[in-house]
Amino acid sequence: MLVGAIVVLAGIGASLAWAQTGPAPIGTGVVVIETSLAGEGQAEGTGMVLTSSGRVLTNNHVIRGATTIKIVVPGTGRSYTANVLGYSVSNDVAVLRARGASNLKTVSLGNSSTVRVGQAVKATGNAGGRGTLTSSTGRITGVARTITVSDEDGGGQRLTGLIETSSELEPGDSGGPLFDAARRVIGMNTAATVGYAFRGTRGADGYAIPINRAAAIAKQIVAGKTSPAVHVGDTAFLGVSVGSDDTRSSRAVIAGVVRGSAADTAGLAAGDVITSLGGHAISSPAELRSAILRAKPGARMSVTYVDATTGAGESVTVTLGSGPPQ
Repeated sequence: MLVGAIVVLAGIGASLAWAQTGPAPIGTGVVVIETSLAGEGQAEGTGMVLTSSGRVLTNNHVIRGATTIKIVVPGTGRSYTANVLGYSVSNDVAVLRARGASNLKTVSLGNSSTVRVGQAVKATGNAGGRGTLTSSTGRITGVARTITVSDEDGGGQRLTGLIETSSELEPGDSGGPLFDAARRVIGMNTAATVGYAFRGTRGADGYAIPINRAAAIAKQIVAGKTSPAVHVGDTAFLGVSVGSDDTRSSRAVIAGVVRGSAADTAGLAAGDVITSLGGHAISSPAELRSAILRAKPGARMSVTYVDATTGAGESVTVTLGSGPPQ
């Protein structure tokens, strides 16, 4: 605007001098993500730096179930602990914050609505979880693709509207950028990783979430706007793992209870079948996970269940704790 254009020459000179002598941004805008999981395992992935102060975009499945998250800037010796600002399970998008980060180099976002089949692209990420960044070149082979992914709990998730590319993706590449020829990010790579694998995909084709969609979800998370598809803030924790039984596969059967959790304190046990949470009927493991995801840590909620020993219906009130992201 005009007012902003009216500056004194001394001010311009000072600004140019600062730009020339100030510290160079740290890294390349692409970072490595390392997590420790609730089940005592580990996972690796990739992230894209959105702000110099450490806001990082990645796939939700990269940080799902993580009890600790570390962001590493390759080649610099710098690493940061991170917390989750929010995520979308259905869109496989998450936003992290690297604590204490500053002066990080950021990625340049492009416009995914203009991508076309045949366009040259480059996928960059932490291939194989080796802690270093590698790239794979290719071309866009399709747009508006749909894939199905499965997790280690036997659940499935459909991801739609994806960019398909001949760039090979490996476990660990998840959350990394798909660059165009001008090194602008047009997609976020969604690669198979431990506990999260493609079903029914062809060969070594890679898939990426269009960056326009991922960036819009990130903006919603940063604005603190919760919706049915977007969770913001800490994740509520009941403290049960759920599965299904052979006789009624839709039932939310408790497979295990975390010691010291809300469920444990309330006396819930393996084999019990949860039928409602907070007054809402529960008829499947997926419904239970969704109900917990909508709740907030510290919320007091009623749990109705069928006791595995007596077969009687019971009801208890629990105070939800805070746990890893879903």
